[in-house]
Amino acid sequence: MGNPVTWFEVIGTNAEQSAKFYSEVFGWSVDHFPEMNYHIFDTQSGTGIPGAAGEVREGQAPYSIVYIENPDIDALLAKTQKAGATVVMPVTEIPNMVTFAHIKDPFGNLIGLAKGDGTVVVKDGTNPPVDWFEISCVEAEKAYDWYRDVFGWTIKADPMPEGQPHAQIDTGGGIHGGIGGTPTGQPMVTTYALVNDLGEYLKRAENLGAKTVMEPMQVDPKTRIAAFVDPHGNMFGLYSTAS
Repeated sequence: MGNPVTWFEVIGTNAEQSAKFYSEVFGWSVDHFPEMNYHIFDTQSGTGIPGAAGEVREGQAPYSIVYIENPDIDALLAKTQKAGATVVMPVTEIPNMVTFAHIKDPFGNLIGLAKGDGTVVVKDGTNPPVDWFEISCVEAEKAYDWYRDVFGWTIKADPMPEGQPHAQIDTGGGIHGGIGGTPTGQPMVTTYALVNDLGEYLKRAENLGAKTVMEPMQVDPKTRIAAFVDPHGNMFGLYSTAS
């Protein structure tokens, strides 16, 4: 069984305002931890994963990150290093909250590791869930093998309509995702919320200061995707599915 993805973060230029933005766009509830400048989302969607908004350090660019969970985080971190990852933050414990680490994979993506058994708790509700992630890099097909070998994920090739490399990920728990190429040439991780109307949510985001960077597009017979950059510098994805 693979290591599940169980948490996401959007790290931007203003954590408090970023949390307010996502709460207003999607209806998510927020628990504020001002002493840490950290703001935790419960999407209240009944599915998907919870996450948080944080703030970049001075001189750092905004980014998104997902966390991969394992009961033995030290062993998992060592396994990633042996496979060529770089440790960005060693195993760190925040008492009564979380034990985590950050790595950079061999393709330049920042990835989080967390200690835990893979349990995900999201309150019931009808808000859009965060239940998909994308890892984008230049050498996507090499990344398939790396993530399969290191985290035990099931990865199945699923090229984009224009033929660009892409694969779907079954993590074995938490949420699923994909690995594909990067149109900008820069590695990045993007989280996606499932919505019932792409146009409506793009408009909501734009009205609150976001910029649409991907207009709705069809990626398979049932799925359409879009994306915006929030007012604090993070790209965030949307997708919808036909019933």
